[in-house]
Amino acid sequence: MKVMNIDAVNIVVEKCLPALAGLAALFLVNAALVPEAPAAGLNKAAMIDEAIRLGEEFGLVVGEVDEETRVYLGMQRAEGVVVYEVIAGRPADLAGIRVKAVIKEIDKREIRNLVDFGEALKEALKEDNFTVATYQPFDPVNPSVAGGLNFHFVRTEKN
Repeated sequence: MKVMNIDAVNIVVEKCLPALAGLAALFLVNAALVPEAPAAGLNKAAMIDEAIRLGEEFGLVVGEVDEETRVYLGMQRAEGVVVYEVIAGRPADLAGIRVKAVIKEIDKREIRNLVDFGEALKEALKEDNFTVATYQPFDPVNPSVAGGLNFHFVRTEKN
């Protein structure tokens, strides 16, 4: 093993310091431009909580379509919001939305996840009337559910 003397080490450090300082400055500038992941995660979590709250106000208990739900419902992609429960007497119930339906669109806005659902529903609930498009899988136990895309016309009452 070859050992460098201290003068050689000092020369290497002196030559490398400007380059290292430049890299450190570049790193700090880039780090300042990128939002912190935890803050973004908290924002998304708050948006999902708001979507769930709005869903319940509308009359639905919902969740995102995951891979297991996609397979169970025979869907091509794990996309949309699935209805787990319909609250009696609320606008969703009165519009005929059913359990196991997948919400694909609210007032012509595509719904891919809970954030989309919350944003679209927040705007739609401001209106007197709006539409909800759902995908309802075929139900062999209940022949009245033929499956396919359904459009529900929602009427909301203002105080």
